[in-house]
Amino acid sequence: MKEENLQTATFAGGCFWCTEAVFLRIKGVKKVVSGYTGGTIKNPAYREIGTGRTGHAEGIQVFYDATIVAYTELLELFFATHDPTTLNRQGHDIGTQYRSAIFYSTEDQKDKAEAFIQLLEDQNVFNDPIVTEVTQLGPFYIAEDVHQTYYDRNKEASYCQFVIDPKINKLKQYYTAKLKENYI
Repeated sequence: MKEENLQTATFAGGCFWCTEAVFLRIKGVKKVVSGYTGGTIKNPAYREIGTGRTGHAEGIQVFYDATIVAYTELLELFFATHDPTTLNRQGHDIGTQYRSAIFYSTEDQKDKAEAFIQLLEDQNVFNDPIVTEVTQLGPFYIAEDVHQTYYDRNKEASYCQFVIDPKINKLKQYYTAKLKENYI
């Protein structure tokens, strides 16, 4: 992979274990890092994020080869694998740390994210309005090691089976062509 083609996308769509597991499986994605962004304190820890008082969201940074997978394809997968219509929650995970957000690092990303949301709204893809925030990326703090590649190391855990497995199964059913071979 040529470094000049490597780009970064930052998303928050509920628990970062879920979003990380989804994007790790996509062709062209070199690496996914779980962390915290969008908040007010420096170097937050998981225990602080969990209180919902830091303003941070559990997010991921996706490092991808733009010649293999486009930013708009990542947006499509982002919206297909979480509920962008629930404010500050995904399923039983409730709080601002679980909000739906796209953190853009360029004006091009901002424009594409806003246009994609408008397209989804115009086509009435969801029954309720999309509440995903589109916000300029600030500091991104990498989460503790225990949170990195959590799903792949803990597939037998009940949270993984009940919350993440359905997202992975959806990928396999509808997005097989976008999956890395070892995840089909």
